[in-house]
Amino acid sequence: MTSPFATPAAPFGRVLTAMVTPFTPDGALDLDAAAKVAKKLVDAGSDGLVVSGTTGESPTTNPDEDGRLLAAVLSAVGDRATVVAGVGNNDTQASARLARQAKAEGAHGTLLVSPYYNKPPQAGLLRHFLTVADAGDGLPVMLYDIPGRAVVRIAPETYHAVAQHEAIVAVKDAVGDLASGSTLMRDTGLAWYSGDDALNLAWLAHGAAGVVSVVSHVAAAQYAAMVRAIDAGELGEARAINEALLDVVATIMSPESQGAIMAKAALQVRGVLEHRTVRSPYVDATDDQVDRLREVLDTAALLKD
Repeated sequence: MTSPFATPAAPFGRVLTAMVTPFTPDGALDLDAAAKVAKKLVDAGSDGLVVSGTTGESPTTNPDEDGRLLAAVLSAVGDRATVVAGVGNNDTQASARLARQAKAEGAHGTLLVSPYYNKPPQAGLLRHFLTVADAGDGLPVMLYDIPGRAVVRIAPETYHAVAQHEAIVAVKDAVGDLASGSTLMRDTGLAWYSGDDALNLAWLAHGAAGVVSVVSHVAAAQYAAMVRAIDAGELGEARAINEALLDVVATIMSPESQGAIMAKAALQVRGVLEHRTVRSPYVDATDDQVDRLREVLDTAALLKD
């Protein structure tokens, strides 16, 4: 199944937001806030949303919560944007169950991260990807290659093997190897998505289908404009957009914090979220971090929609 909201070259859309999962002050899932965030993101220019990914704090949510969150977001924006369900886990059968749940709830696709911590060999990665893709029963799959979190990197031979599976159609790249990624794009036919906001411009210039962004919580319109500029061959315009967002990217994706923490703080600063609550082992953004974030957003004219 291909999303009705995207061109064939970009099976999940062009600007996808790796959406935060809102919680109440006591840490409970806040579905009303999730629907509000989803609508705001789509209104702002995201043509796709990824729920229950890393930025959605998926290691801390249970399958029931994942299903209810997915249903709420689909109900809110599923007729206007591609909704991709994160189904990654380091247990293949647990990922398969999440893929079946995503299919049953009506997701438009799944995001499947490499199994983390176990450090499987490439044969194990391949079996994991194929098993979960089969469990999705035709749902399009975006693999997520992020060795900084998963430890292992998907090898070229594994990419070539998974590209033969009709449901595996795309990759979210957080490796940052432009040369290798460009070669794999050319040789496998998989759609490539930037999974690192600092490299969005570079990946788009190298032919990526789009971006899966955290910073698009506050800059979806800007990234959509960047995509249009690249499509039109206006590299100078795309570079200007990128330059205007440099400090925003650095602040939200700060190594002293985490994208999920700072994205929630940014949504609170902009009045979209009432609370910036995260689940342990994350900790809420400090007042000093929020003050710095507010300054950066103000300078970039992103303090309000």
